[in-house]
Amino acid sequence: MINLEMSLSPEDAAFRDEVRTFLDEKFTPELQAEASRQTGVFADGDLVRRWQRVLFERGWIAPTWPKKFGGAEMPPMQQYILSVAFAEAGTPVLPGFGLQMCGPVLMRYGTPEQQDYHLPRILSGEHYWCQGYSEPQAGSDLAALKCRAVRDGDDYVVDGQKIWTTHAHFADWIFLLVRTSSEGAPQAGISFLLVDMRTPGITVRPIISISGEHEVNEVFFDGVRVPVSNLVGEQDRGWSVAKFLLLNERGGGSAAAPLKSALARLRAILSSFKPARGSDFYRRLSEVEIDVVGIEMTERATVAALARGDAKLDDSMASVQKLAVTETLQKISELAVEAIGPYAAIDQGEALFGPAPAAPIGAEAALTPVAQYLNMRACTIFGGSSEIQRNILARVALGL
Repeated sequence: MINLEMSLSPEDAAFRDEVRTFLDEKFTPELQAEASRQTGVFADGDLVRRWQRVLFERGWIAPTWPKKFGGAEMPPMQQYILSVAFAEAGTPVLPGFGLQMCGPVLMRYGTPEQQDYHLPRILSGEHYWCQGYSEPQAGSDLAALKCRAVRDGDDYVVDGQKIWTTHAHFADWIFLLVRTSSEGAPQAGISFLLVDMRTPGITVRPIISISGEHEVNEVFFDGVRVPVSNLVGEQDRGWSVAKFLLLNERGGGSAAAPLKSALARLRAILSSFKPARGSDFYRRLSEVEIDVVGIEMTERATVAALARGDAKLDDSMASVQKLAVTETLQKISELAVEAIGPYAAIDQGEALFGPAPAAPIGAEAALTPVAQYLNMRACTIFGGSSEIQRNILARVALGL
């Protein structure tokens, strides 16, 4: 793999050492053990809150945020160093709904009052956020959403449903796309609301995924009254806000480092189980390793360009990253399941998701691969499916 240290300035090398010292001190064995058993896209809510508090106290919870909003405003290379170090260490993966999505939206489109109230609470972790975009008939075709908000004096009255709402059962707030008008094109008449999850009329119903996790939910809105002051941007013009948020969802941070960490876990499995695998298995392993090198090289070139001020992460680059990373993650997860052989047939749900701690069946390395494989089936769907990403790239290539 590529040696990142070759391109570091003395200041960046000193920052890298500072990050390593921080992880040695703050990423305790207890946190490490708990993080190693996480199989979802993000760590569970309690672990998220604990790790976010550690980062908040250090001032590193929002590396990209401007200092005027409480962020660290790190230069691109230091953001990258931090992201790589955390991925290599296996720190809990924090949901981006507040920090990466809603926060930047409020900085761009929010009122001063919305910024003053919400941004400090997003940073501290006092408010845990979830995303209310997808509906039963509106996933990748997001403009087909039907959840309605009708103006009634100083409130909107919201009725409808959202689905696949990650961590709604942990969340204090939800940012919500609603239809406030049915006139014009499907993208017209959509508005962006901030909703307190404690508001009467909200019901959260769990969806247990095939991997056994309670990660996603259905959320129902029955006459939910939301103050008009919680509208972000203009009424009926929330589509621009939604697109800005999706760009932040699909890009940012190091994508290669988590892939390299997944490969390291796969190699550990191969070392533990020493399976008799044929040439096809090792051919596919080599292909994935080459893919990860390509992703890392592209990523580092982008970081270098950003540091020079020569580039930005636009729709096309975010789509390229989303496609390459998610499809490579799926390939690695498939190889890991094959590597554990007959242990893939064992239900480890009690050890992973049971109400009380339970010992894994077999070696620790066999505990998470199947659940991770099943969870990863969704990564080429959420955040805009692979088909949607290819459509974006085709439009860019054709100049449409």
